[in-house]
Amino acid sequence: MELNGTYQATGKGFGFLIPEDGKGREDDWFVPPRSEGGAWNGDRVLAVPVEDDRGGQRRTAKITAVVERANKTVTGAIERQGREVWLRPGSDRLPHPIKVVGRTRSARAGDKAAVAVTSYGNKKLPPMGTLREIFGKDGTRPAAVEAILYQYGIERAFPVSVQTAAELAPREVAPADLAGRLDLRGKTVITIDGASSKDFDDAVSLERDARGRWVLGVHIADVSHYVAEGSPLDLEARNRGTSVYFADQVVPMLPPELSNGICSLNPHVDRLALSCILTMGPDGAVLDHRLVKSVIRSTERMTYGDCNTLLAGLDPELEAKYAHILPMLRDMAALAAALEQRRRLRGALDLESRECHVICDELGDPVDVQVRETGVSEALIESFMLSANECVAEHLFQLHAPAVYRVHEKPSEDKVATLRSMLAPLGYDLREADHFSLQKVLEKARDTPQAPAIHMMVLRSLMKARYDVENLGHFGLAAKFYCHFTSPIRRYPDLMVHRILTALLDGALEGRTRGKESAAAQRAAQQSSDREVAAMNAEREIEKCYLAEYMHQHLGETFSGAVSGVTRFGLFVALPNGVEGLLPAAALPDDDYTYDEVRMTLTGRRTKAVWSFGMPLEVVCAAADPGSGQIDFALPEGAAPARPVEARQAPVKPSRRSAKTGNKPGYRPPKRTKGRRKR
Repeated sequence: MELNGTYQATGKGFGFLIPEDGKGREDDWFVPPRSEGGAWNGDRVLAVPVEDDRGGQRRTAKITAVVERANKTVTGAIERQGREVWLRPGSDRLPHPIKVVGRTRSARAGDKAAVAVTSYGNKKLPPMGTLREIFGKDGTRPAAVEAILYQYGIERAFPVSVQTAAELAPREVAPADLAGRLDLRGKTVITIDGASSKDFDDAVSLERDARGRWVLGVHIADVSHYVAEGSPLDLEARNRGTSVYFADQVVPMLPPELSNGICSLNPHVDRLALSCILTMGPDGAVLDHRLVKSVIRSTERMTYGDCNTLLAGLDPELEAKYAHILPMLRDMAALAAALEQRRRLRGALDLESRECHVICDELGDPVDVQVRETGVSEALIESFMLSANECVAEHLFQLHAPAVYRVHEKPSEDKVATLRSMLAPLGYDLREADHFSLQKVLEKARDTPQAPAIHMMVLRSLMKARYDVENLGHFGLAAKFYCHFTSPIRRYPDLMVHRILTALLDGALEGRTRGKESAAAQRAAQQSSDREVAAMNAEREIEKCYLAEYMHQHLGETFSGAVSGVTRFGLFVALPNGVEGLLPAAALPDDDYTYDEVRMTLTGRRTKAVWSFGMPLEVVCAAADPGSGQIDFALPEGAAPARPVEARQAPVKPSRRSAKTGNKPGYRPPKRTKGRRKR
């Protein structure tokens, strides 16, 4: 019997084989020490079953061959031993130091660097590699950030050809470009974004027609007009796939000359757009729609904060300043509420999530961490963008045009069975995994101590949203048709959708052109899905480095938190501001702990103390490493032992760490946060 799968190292000498056809942790094979056959963490391997030499009942395997290497480039710390230069990998799952050969003069001991592996070593020779990049001093946040970007193939600088093309882009709209466009410059059109945003790719307008029906305009920057297919700008944007956002920085998909300049819907200047104009009834039902090439002139550049203040009626001076748009804002809030109600009635899942926001000083160092709250204005813009995305997707589908859809499939039977088994001990009966059954579970859990755990379980059961040329619907939104149309400045699939729409509007999507666009859509769907995962992983790892640097300023301080994840090796504890750290099992009161994955508990065999998801805890910040993003907590001296979970659960946000399996973050509900890709 031959096994194939992925080798997962633990950093403790042993590992696990994750079978390609495995359905859960119960299908994994234990790989004992010295049985990894030269495999490194993440490698695709072949293996054979062997007897458990400890006489236990574990499924045990020995790796016989490496099929594909996962670690072609490794980052870590430079060490010098006489004339020899070595790289000690930053991940403890890659325990082998790598001998650096070739040019090494620029490498100093203590540098964080990247090495391209040329040989993975054997019993006689160590792994070897050549120096590729030096990022700075190991253990520092700036070096760690650059190493993470490098590891995920995210380039800050643009190639010379791309930068040259960007610098040649026009600074203002040429009169000739207005031909054939709907002139909306006389309409009241506004942008609503974060206070620090510089690239505005969507604007909105709202009025009533002669019959009293709502006419919602969603106006999106016509990036495709300035980024020609096959040009250096286009090829670079496709390779990047998406902009990457973290803390106070952005690595844009397009150069700033375009993203912040001619493509951005800046206030009081003419800008080219593609407009989705929706005629709606009082309940938000779409009665008619138009998709047109347009020219707009944004009336105001509004911020979420100001709009929320205006809608709450908290600032008379602000109301006086924006008296000309305040009635429209109030109408927008009312329409958005109706649209949200329609989505809930059709079964869209209401999965709450909170995001922490790192605040940096003028030097870029983290000085505070806050939870990002969603207000009425964020929700209304999100609601309008969802409506436009659905409309465009259905429009393309009905015309049998090529498209890049945003798809989110129904949970698999295996995932549903796992979710059902996890919910049952908590008193939740899930018979079917349809929208309404899942929403019923979420509603039942709302405002209970179990709510965060339930939300996390449901999140883990969902498939990962991705891009596809086939319309498979969007399960999380309960939408039959869905695509990304509203962010072409920072997402390549949106740019592709714009190109296809433009070809349709110009009557140019026929014959050979249709086939060409279909092939381009297929390439864009796969590439964008891959780059989205890379960007999300990079953003998550970089955020951890910022949070660790922030917490390093608070070593020894005590914080109130709650358990946000439970594993065999300890508890993840989340603080109210979103910072999360590990409370190792070794730091718990002396006992032998049993891990229950279904109930998410650690139970002491001797004391019967139960540590469970949602339990409030006082913790001390024991260590914080900006270089790795690791934050470790400890219990205060004299801390009381844990009591059964039912007596101590308290709400806490679901852990990002515990909400993922490998690199599959699952579906998250749409958030109107600059740079997010999840609508």
